[in-house]
Amino acid sequence: MKNITHAVIPVAGFGTRMLPLSKSVPKELLPLGNRPAIHYVVAEAIAAGIKHIVLVSHAQKGAIENYFDINAELDNQLRAKGKDTLADSLNWLPEDVTVSMIRQGKPLGLGHAVLAARPIIGEHDFAVMLPDVVLDPYTTDMSVDNLAFMMNQFADDGHSQILVETVADKDVHKYGIAQLHEAPNDDSDAANDSNNNKNVNTSFKVAGFVEKPSLIDAPSNLAVVGRYVFSNRIFDYLAQTTASVGGEIQLTDAIDALISEDGVNVTTMHGDSYDAGDMRSYMQAFIYFAEQQLASGE
Repeated sequence: MKNITHAVIPVAGFGTRMLPLSKSVPKELLPLGNRPAIHYVVAEAIAAGIKHIVLVSHAQKGAIENYFDINAELDNQLRAKGKDTLADSLNWLPEDVTVSMIRQGKPLGLGHAVLAARPIIGEHDFAVMLPDVVLDPYTTDMSVDNLAFMMNQFADDGHSQILVETVADKDVHKYGIAQLHEAPNDDSDAANDSNNNKNVNTSFKVAGFVEKPSLIDAPSNLAVVGRYVFSNRIFDYLAQTTASVGGEIQLTDAIDALISEDGVNVTTMHGDSYDAGDMRSYMQAFIYFAEQQLASGE
């Protein structure tokens, strides 16, 4: 059994797709309904069983760390006014969960951001959660679905896991696309699992990934969502990876090495996801989350 207890969330990006909203407020703190987007990502991690969350950040993102810290002055004022329930809701992290922050230093890409967490992660296997991607918590059970499912699969077979979802043909060029061992139209388990079924998680081996291919060159329509469960060996591959496109260390290069050496599985997503780092998708997500909260009285 290889139980995952650590998760890395890279939050160092400037969020240029969300300007001007993200000029002075970190994109991760922009609201979805009555909570910031990063709240749902961390809550998802905790529901899946994560006990130590590492935020990889930079100097201008201190507000994110503050969100997960206790504001003693505010807490005291609320309790002095008899607003204990509200005060308790602000200090919502379980006592056995730790949130740490480490700075990336230089903007050298996602792979570099993940590698920056190594001093805290140490020898542990771990999850990576991209904060731009918020999974729908209202139609799934975060304690068993998606990340939790991936963590259980990793515990069973030791293969790193990458979450994918089926996307429309017109959107294939926007994502990293999974290349299966069998073609999607083959009569195979992997082919059947790659169908647009959002009611169950399934896991199967992947041959590799193609970054933002044209539709004609796309090996499938399974796009990377932004949830990963990695063997600690990914750190070694990242440390050996040289900067490529845009002078950045690409996580996908290290994943390719991990596939060739150890094998990697993809997990099909259960439910829906929202890109909270894209203005149009963010506005749709805000409306949806607000409607869900109003309906439930949150």
